[in-house]
Amino acid sequence: MNNNFSKAMDFRHACKIFDETKQINDEEMRYILEAGRKSPSSFGMEGWKFLVITNEALKEKLRPVCWDQVQITSCSHLVIILAAIDSVKVESGEVKKRFSRRNMPQESLDFYMDIYAKHLEKTLSSDENIYHWTSKQSYIALGNMMTAAAYIGIDSCPIEGFEKGKVEEILELDTSKYQLSVLVPFGYRLNEQPTQLRLPFDEVIEFIE
Repeated sequence: MNNNFSKAMDFRHACKIFDETKQINDEEMRYILEAGRKSPSSFGMEGWKFLVITNEALKEKLRPVCWDQVQITSCSHLVIILAAIDSVKVESGEVKKRFSRRNMPQESLDFYMDIYAKHLEKTLSSDENIYHWTSKQSYIALGNMMTAAAYIGIDSCPIEGFEKGKVEEILELDTSKYQLSVLVPFGYRLNEQPTQLRLPFDEVIEFIE
């Protein structure tokens, strides 16, 4: 089966250097960001935030603490994906607010609040545990944004190579509210890309019947 989604998956790769003369327009960038915003999350808490950086001076400042990777400064838009900390805590009030969007009866709301608190008791016991939980979810949004970008012919590169504390310091983040999860620059490839290499289907996939 060959379709536009399959073509997007074939097109996508970790772009190592972007064409600095080409910029993503506002409509296309919003399309990409919406793919992240509409991504699924545990309990529907949307435990993330996306910082979109086009300021060249700030990119230059971030690059040295991101392993000096050229993608940071050559990209059109640098998206920094943050993992939420405070908003997923029961006592923040945000959890109740997000459940309440469903306009459910008070009895149902109380039920879900109780399930949430009990199921996530260990997860919510420390900011470190919360970070591991919300950061893991943020990768769902990351994947969807990269695929959405590829679908419209825009390149990306997921970046985990960074000094977390230093990036957070430069961005002046309140780490009790949000912490750095992953970076993803978007733009247009400067060079032709090599053939995509992947393990064979049968080596990766096992059917259990």
